[in-house]
Amino acid sequence: MAIASGKRVLMFVDDVYEDLELWYPKLRLEEAGAEVVVAGPQADKTYAGKHSYPCVSDAAIADMNADAFDGLVIPGGFAPDKLRRDPKVLELTRQIHEAGKLMAHICHAGWIPISANIMRGYRCTSTPGIKDDLVNAGAEWVDESLVIDRNQVSSRRPPDLPDFMRGVLQVLCGESAQ
Repeated sequence: MAIASGKRVLMFVDDVYEDLELWYPKLRLEEAGAEVVVAGPQADKTYAGKHSYPCVSDAAIADMNADAFDGLVIPGGFAPDKLRRDPKVLELTRQIHEAGKLMAHICHAGWIPISANIMRGYRCTSTPGIKDDLVNAGAEWVDESLVIDRNQVSSRRPPDLPDFMRGVLQVLCGESAQ
């Protein structure tokens, strides 16, 4: 069942990404028929997850174009804190969001949309560790396993991944919120 056939999704990677929050969405999206491009600061470089699982980037973030993607899924871990300092990461995040495309973040990944200045007026969730950051950025934070607000999908932590991916696929494939 390829419900996401023809869809292209961008994911960011850098060292100390949360292993499950990258690999579970990547594999589920591919299983659903989507093409996933994992972009890091450098192309074809191996990045180590928090739990040491490696991920080789498909492309360099600097070479990415928001128009080429139907959505962005940002894994958590501590990589988002480094990635949000890259102006190209913030530009891609803003452009994908402003186009109304899927904008998904889990756990600490909310740091990137915060720095991209796109959270004001959105309802979302995250790890409680960045709750204050999201609230101070103008978001309404709730403690739920899945929050869908327009094009944004958010979840708290790895145990929420099944709910997160149901939301990601729902928004990516244009299904109405439940």
